[in-house]
Amino acid sequence: MASVAELRTGIATNLATITGLRTAAKVPDDPKPPVAIVLPQSVSYDGAYQGGMTTYNFSVLLLVSRVSERTGQDTLDSWVSSTGANSIKVAIESDKTLGGAAYDVRVSEVRNYGEVSAGDVNYFSAEFIILCYAD
Repeated sequence: MASVAELRTGIATNLATITGLRTAAKVPDDPKPPVAIVLPQSVSYDGAYQGGMTTYNFSVLLLVSRVSERTGQDTLDSWVSSTGANSIKVAIESDKTLGGAAYDVRVSEVRNYGEVSAGDVNYFSAEFIILCYAD
């Protein structure tokens, strides 16, 4: 049976394949952009006969420096893309089993593309919604 910690770590491991992107399986006290932070959102039990499948919903919060508006948005755009070496979607789905912890993983959408403040610092950000299917 998969644990939230194993799935979260698997997502962070897949994200670490993107050159120059920091990853965090847990929320850091002081995020250093660019960073992708894995956040559990919800769990749905008993998705198959006799409770054989659980659906885990995660989000990945991507924070990018806002020092230069144009550079920050261009960087964010490359990670939001559905293809390419910097694609968050491609990286997360590169090992669909998350190191053997899941049956499948899928990035379903990107939300909240824009500016966010954290600790009196403004960042560009996007939120990626991830579905994990496991025991």
